[in-house]
Amino acid sequence: MVRPAQDPKFGDYQANFAMALGKRLGQPPRDVATEVVSKLDVADICEPPQVEGPGFINLRVKTDWLTTAVHAALASDRLAIEPATKPRTYILDYSSPNVAKPMHVGHIRSTVIGDSLKRTLRFLGHRVVSDNHIGDWGTQFGMIIYGYKHFADRAAYEANAVQELSRLYRLVNRLVGYHDGQASLPKLREQISEQQTEIERAAQAAASAHKGAEKSSAKTLRRAEANLKEMKASLAALETSLAEVDADPQLSTMAQAHRAIASAVLAETLKLHQGDPENLRLWREFLPPCQADIERIYDRLHVTFDVTLGESFYQDRLAAVVEDLEKRGIARKSDGAVCVFLEGQSTPMIIRKQDGAFLYGTTDLATIQYRRETWQPDAILYVVDHRQGLHFEQLFAAARLWGYQDLELEHISFGTVLGDDGRPFKTRSGDTVGLWGLLDEAVRRALEVVSAGDDSKPGGPEISPERRQQIAEAVGIGALKYADLAQNRTSDYTFSYDRMLAMNGNTATYMQYAHARVLSIFAKGNIDVAQLRTSGARIDLAHPAERALAISLLQFSEALNQTESEYRPNFLTAYLFELANRYSSFFEQCPVLKAPTEATRASRLLLCDLTARTLRQGLELLGIEVAEKM
Repeated sequence: MVRPAQDPKFGDYQANFAMALGKRLGQPPRDVATEVVSKLDVADICEPPQVEGPGFINLRVKTDWLTTAVHAALASDRLAIEPATKPRTYILDYSSPNVAKPMHVGHIRSTVIGDSLKRTLRFLGHRVVSDNHIGDWGTQFGMIIYGYKHFADRAAYEANAVQELSRLYRLVNRLVGYHDGQASLPKLREQISEQQTEIERAAQAAASAHKGAEKSSAKTLRRAEANLKEMKASLAALETSLAEVDADPQLSTMAQAHRAIASAVLAETLKLHQGDPENLRLWREFLPPCQADIERIYDRLHVTFDVTLGESFYQDRLAAVVEDLEKRGIARKSDGAVCVFLEGQSTPMIIRKQDGAFLYGTTDLATIQYRRETWQPDAILYVVDHRQGLHFEQLFAAARLWGYQDLELEHISFGTVLGDDGRPFKTRSGDTVGLWGLLDEAVRRALEVVSAGDDSKPGGPEISPERRQQIAEAVGIGALKYADLAQNRTSDYTFSYDRMLAMNGNTATYMQYAHARVLSIFAKGNIDVAQLRTSGARIDLAHPAERALAISLLQFSEALNQTESEYRPNFLTAYLFELANRYSSFFEQCPVLKAPTEATRASRLLLCDLTARTLRQGLELLGIEVAEKM
C-alpha cells in the first residue's frame, strides 16, 4: 500500500492506508498516521516521513541512498534485481492451438501473455516449465478425416497439405452447421413467438403499474425487448447462413448428399479414439505438416516451449482417471454418463459421455495428474480466454476434490481482440484473420515507419535496405506483441496498426526508439561504454530530472513484483512507458555530451547506459527485440 507519489512535491512515495485504517479503528486518520510514523524506522533509506492533510504519509528517499543503489544496479548483470529466495515451480500452459487449423488473431493473446510471464518468472528466479497443450485429437480430426475421405482435392493436398486440410475442416464444419441450423430453426422461431407474447404481457404490466413499481416494470419490458432483438438477430444470421448454402449449387448438393454428416463425424472421431488403423494412419500423416506450420509462426514470434504435449499424449490415462474418480465417490453415473457433481454448480462436469467418449475435462484432469507426477509444481497457470471460465471453475473444483488442494491452479483469463466495429476482429469477408498475414502486415507497415524516419535524418539515410528490413521485423512484431501486453489482460481491446506503430505514446515503437536514441548518444560521442562502466566515474543526482530518472530506474523491481503477483504484463509495460518518459524529460533538461563538466558528462552517460540496459531487459521480458538504430 506504499505507492509512488503522483506529484514530486509530496515526496517519492506516499502511503494512504491511514484513512481506511482510521475508520476501522474509530480514530482520526491523521492520528493513526502520526502514530505509525512515530514508530517507523526508515532512517537508512528515507528522510524523516511527513504526515500531510487528513493522514497521508509522504516519504522522500535520501539522495545518498539513491546514488548507492543506482551504482549497485550499474555494477550488476541483473540490474540489482535479486532472484527469489524461495523459488517456486510453475507450469505455464499457453497458446494451445488446434493443430489442423491455421493459427489466427485469436491465438496472439494467449501466446504473447504466456511467453512474457514465462520470461518474467524465470528472470525472477523461479523454475518454469512451458507446455503447449495443443489440440491434436478431438472432434476436429473427425471432421478432417471425414472431409479427406469424401471431399479431398488430392493435387491441392500434395501441393499444400495444411491449406487443404484447413479447407476440408471449414467445409465439413459448415455442412454440419447447416444441418444443425436447419434443425434449430423451428425452435428459434417458436422462442421468438413466445418472447413477443412476453413483451405484450410486460407492456400491459408497465401500463397498469401502480405508483412505485413503474421503474421495475419498465426495466422488465426493456429487458424483454432486448432479448427479442437478440433472438431476431440470431435468426437473421442463421437464415443468411442457410440461404448461402442453398444458393451455392455445389454446397447445396453436398449438404443434401451428406444429411447425416454430424453423426458420421462423431463416428470417425470415435474410430480414431478406439485405434482404428486407417484413421490412426491418416492422423499420423496429417499431424507433422500441421505442427511444422505452427512452428513456423512460433519461430517468427521468437516463442519457444519446453514441452509440447497435446491431448493425444494423455489418452491412455483417461479411463484410469474416470475409474479412480468413481472409486473415490467423486464421480457417479447420471443418465448413462459419468459426472462430477460440484457444490455451487448447476450443471455437473461430465468426464465420460454415454457413448464412452471422454471430454476436455477428463484430459485436463489427466494432465494435472501427469504434471504433478513429473514436475511437482507449486502452481499451474492456464493462459486461456475468458470464455473458458466455467470450464476452469469446474476443473479446479474437481481437482481439489481429487486431492490437489495444495496446488495453485490459476486461470489467467484475457479478453477479445476487437475490430473497429466493436466485434471480434475479422477480415472484410468475415473470416478470422490469419496470424501469419497479421505479422506480414505489421512488418510491412513498420518498414514504412522505419524508412520514413531514416530518410528524414538531416545527414541523409544511415541504414541499409537489408538492415531496414531486419529492424522492421523487430518493430512490427514488437508492436503487435506490445499492443496486446499493454492492455489489462482481462479487457477487450481494439486492434489498430496505426496506434500500435505510433512513435509516441505507450507503444513498443516508442520504447524501441527510446533505446535507440540512448545508443545514438554513445555513437555520436564515440563513447566506449565498457570503459565508461569501469572508469570509476560517479553518478551525481544534483538536477531534479536526474534524480527522477534514478528513482524510475530503481522501480524496475517493483514493476516485476507487481507483474509476478497478479500475472499481468501490463504492469511492466506501464513501467517502461514511465521510464521512457522520465528519460525524455532528463534528455531535454540535462545536456549529456555537452554537459558543463567532465564529471557531469560521465555521470549523465552512466544514467543513459543504465536506462538503455533497463529498457532492453524490460522489453526482452516482453519478448520484444530492440535495435541500435531506428
